Amino acid sequence: MSHPTVRAALILGAALLASCATAQAPQVRFVPFASGLPQVTTITHAGDGSGRLYVTLQGGQVRVLRNGQLQAQPFLDVSGLTRAGGERGLLGLAFDPRYKQNRRFYVHYTDRNGDTVLARYTATTDFSRGDPQSARTLFTAEQPYANHNGGQLAFGPDGFLYLGLGDGGSGGDPQNNGQKLSTPLGKILRFDVSGDAARPAAGNPFVNRSGVNPYIWAYGLRNPWRFSFDRQGGDLIIADVGQNALEELNRQPRSSRGGENYGWKVREGNRCFEPSTGCRTQGLTEPVLVYGRNEGQSITGGYVYRGSAIPTLKGQYVFGDFGSGTVWAARTTGNRWTKTTLGRVDNPSTFGEDEAGELYVAEYGSGRILKMSR
Repeated sequence: MSHPTVRAALILGAALLASCATAQAPQVRFVPFASGLPQVTTITHAGDGSGRLYVTLQGGQVRVLRNGQLQAQPFLDVSGLTRAGGERGLLGLAFDPRYKQNRRFYVHYTDRNGDTVLARYTATTDFSRGDPQSARTLFTAEQPYANHNGGQLAFGPDGFLYLGLGDGGSGGDPQNNGQKLSTPLGKILRFDVSGDAARPAAGNPFVNRSGVNPYIWAYGLRNPWRFSFDRQGGDLIIADVGQNALEELNRQPRSSRGGENYGWKVREGNRCFEPSTGCRTQGLTEPVLVYGRNEGQSITGGYVYRGSAIPTLKGQYVFGDFGSGTVWAARTTGNRWTKTTLGRVDNPSTFGEDEAGELYVAEYGSGRILKMSR
């Protein structure tokens, strides 16, 4: 028989190991929440205390979920303005932080010519729908190809509006837009939309440089399909879709003053993309996590979980892969991120966060939205 002190230590050690194992591999279920929503590109909320979820469909509609029930009337319909299909369509939606006072919200779509449009709308006085007559175009960008149009639209903790755009498309970034500072393509853009126009946000790193787009906040991105801000710490986490070999996650701390170069197309993930032409890595910001084609082929960014329904998931970043359907949780150990598998769903096209911080994921093919639960 072992000594009582030794036995107590063994019991404590086993408990700590069990606790670590639980933290590393949270038990998560994907519970059907809503259906009949084809090709979802955004799931978000208005921050107005209503509990509603707003869902953008690639074809051009914004639909409303109230207590899990799909409302019959679209909140907004821009299907006549957009050219949907492939990687085009209605791609982003964000509500003004002062939505309850000013009723403003913002959408990003590709227009009938296939070019990027950032537009502002105002909700009706009862907040039941967006007024189509209130449309005001704030920003446009020419898109040379039909893919890599990007899409994420979100307000940061600084109150500015952020828009992620891909490198313009084709393959291998033939125009080198990721590294070219004269174009908004392959960038995270940052706007001040507090007035009637979209101005470069105060503190944008390139605002006073000749020949440089003043809206640029960060660059060197291939196709940032979903980014989000940690609602607790304010860090910006960007998922960037790879070309041939690697998918990547990038983290920009809340304290950043912008200007990060995430490397595309000098690098794909943490590898040289075209070794024969050299690989200048000085000044590039390293990804915090990469994975290869053995695990997936098109990353879909998510959120740091800050809800209460799944305690073992708190503080971990949830994301997925559109190709493999795998959903992971990533956690930090020092400066290193490691991921564990939570499950698999059908073509996860976007994740969403409700007002309480609970998470949802959309299945692009089935038209279902699943809620993550313990």
